[in-house]
Amino acid sequence: MKIAVVGTGYVGLVTGTCFSETGNHVTCVDINEAKINQMKAGVVPIYEPGLEDLFHRNVEEGRLNFTTSLVEGIEGAKVIFLALPTPPGEDGSADLKYILQVANDLGPLLKEYTVIIDKSTVPVGTSELVKNAIAKNAKVPFDVVSNPEFLREGVAVEDFMKPDRVVIGTESDRAKELMTKLYAPLVRQGNPIIFMDERSAEMTKYAANAFLATKITFMNEIANLCELVGANVDDIRRGIGTDSRIGKRFLFAGIGYGGSCFPKDVQALAKTSEENNYKFHILDSVMRVNENQKTKLLPQVRQYFNHDLAGKTIAIWGLAFKPYTDDIREAPALYNIEALLEAGCTIKAYDPEAMPNVQALLGDSVQFCKNPYEALEEADALLIVTEWPQFRTPDFEKMDSLLKNKVIFDGRNLYELSQMKELGYTYYSIGRQTILS
Repeated sequence: MKIAVVGTGYVGLVTGTCFSETGNHVTCVDINEAKINQMKAGVVPIYEPGLEDLFHRNVEEGRLNFTTSLVEGIEGAKVIFLALPTPPGEDGSADLKYILQVANDLGPLLKEYTVIIDKSTVPVGTSELVKNAIAKNAKVPFDVVSNPEFLREGVAVEDFMKPDRVVIGTESDRAKELMTKLYAPLVRQGNPIIFMDERSAEMTKYAANAFLATKITFMNEIANLCELVGANVDDIRRGIGTDSRIGKRFLFAGIGYGGSCFPKDVQALAKTSEENNYKFHILDSVMRVNENQKTKLLPQVRQYFNHDLAGKTIAIWGLAFKPYTDDIREAPALYNIEALLEAGCTIKAYDPEAMPNVQALLGDSVQFCKNPYEALEEADALLIVTEWPQFRTPDFEKMDSLLKNKVIFDGRNLYELSQMKELGYTYYSIGRQTILS
């Protein structure tokens, strides 16, 4: 099948690459000429495990192509995916200008029946807006389908190729038939394609992300209470996670969620509620708690140094909002760095993938290191922000020789309390007892 994907951000590039892997001929369209030239030269602009191999294979075999021309990109396409950004406005609502601009442009370009698919995360009712924008100048029949993505950064290729479910919002039998054919190679193991109306599909994406954000935030609230009553949040996580009604995932306490989806989607759903005169109290609490949680360890940092951080050097391990990605959008590391710099600290940071993105944002205000241990040289303390696997079993003897003080502020609970006590560290974590050396 000939497919066009408009937008080559995270969702668009993963979508286009993975569909080309199942034998389709995919053309990715983007107005960013530098990015298109970069991909034509074989450079993948984002870090995502497994993506680069698929990218190169399908480019070499002629199934994956790139262009800045919408006319060229959609030529002969049976389906057109809109994978365009929907950034939050100042009021929290999703900005649809990019999607609606492309929808306006598509109308006069369609030459035969085509399915236009909203892949972006969009508010309820967007499919109707897109349909109206295309219809103004369209001379052939078409359908607009809502097909939200449920990709987790770091495992997006696996999520796409082996989806838990595929949600498709359409009431058109013709569109259902085409979408079933398109996704058939990905659901051979029996995972469902779930058809529903467009508005329900749009709401499904927001509901999923808001629920997961709430689950994370609930555990962070439990962790904060654990610190006050002397309980251990890790034990509680195991105690409730084995309950099949609750499940094991998204129960790890930490210093809050970030990324491109949860913050934006929770905010957008709250705005939709407001526009419909409904007060979504839980979402208001989730946003407030998560904002505070990102800098949860800073009071302990200040207290350890007797509220005098000026001139101190803080090593930071982890800059991406989660491991296996270079995405720093709403990353807790940025909030902590900002506060520590304002307090007069020197920051030495290491992240396996995200340092170029942070450097582009913060410039020379942060020292970026070649490896985790370089960040510890002459540092007064270590702050762990992202749970990259290489941070889980470090060389503690080497760390001892580099750090000025044997103190770790761990925002992801990487180490066992007994281990830290045995090694003689002062160790602060989330929802657990503080170990004092």
